[in-house]
Amino acid sequence: MFTGLVQRTGTVKRVSRGAGLVLEIAADTPWESPLEEGESVAVDGVCLTVARCEASRFTADVLRETESRTILASLAPGARVNLERAVRAGEALGGHIVQGHVDGRGTVSARIPKGRDFQLRVRCGRVIAAQSVLKGSVAIDGVSLTISAIGDDWIGVDIIPSTAKSTTLGGKKVGDEVNVEGDIVGKYMAKRGDLPSSRGLTGEALERAGFV
Repeated sequence: MFTGLVQRTGTVKRVSRGAGLVLEIAADTPWESPLEEGESVAVDGVCLTVARCEASRFTADVLRETESRTILASLAPGARVNLERAVRAGEALGGHIVQGHVDGRGTVSARIPKGRDFQLRVRCGRVIAAQSVLKGSVAIDGVSLTISAIGDDWIGVDIIPSTAKSTTLGGKKVGDEVNVEGDIVGKYMAKRGDLPSSRGLTGEALERAGFV
C-alpha cells in the first residue's frame, strides 16, 4: 500500500523487451535506507516488485496485464518517473490509500493556469469519472491529488508549486498520457450499484451509504 506522497523522482536507465518487459530505474537521490529485493515500489503509481537492486538503482519485471493498463510499456531510457516505497506499519498516511493498482491510462487534455498554481484536466473515461467525487482523492502517476473538477469522462486536479517541483507533473503537457488510479472508496460505492454511472459520487450518496 502507498499514500501517493512521492518520495523521489527517478530516471529509466534500461528497458528490456525480451520474454517480458523489464525496467531498470535509478532514483535521483539515495534512499534513506537501501532497497531490498522483493519489496514494493510504486513507479508512476504502479506497484512493482524489486527484482534486483544496487545502490539507488533497481530492476523490476512488468506483468503483461500491467503493460495493457498503464503507460509503463511506453517508457524509454531517459524517461522521468515518480517513485514511492510501500508504507510501513506505524508510518503516517499523509495522502490517501493508494494500492498501486492503476485503473487505466488517461490523457492530459488541458493545462489551465490559476495564479501560482495550475489545473490539469485528464480524460480518464466514463468509468473512472463516475467513480470520482468533487474534493475526493485520485492518484495520477502515483501522486495523491484532490479532484477540483469533474466532467462526464474527465477529472481536473490543481497542482501547487511544490508538487510541480517535486514530481513529474510539473512537466506534463496536453497530449501526455498518465496513469490514473481512482479512490478505493469510489470503486466500492460503484460496485454496490448505488450510483447511476452518469452522475458520479456525491456527498449525499456517500452519506446515505454510511461513509460520512
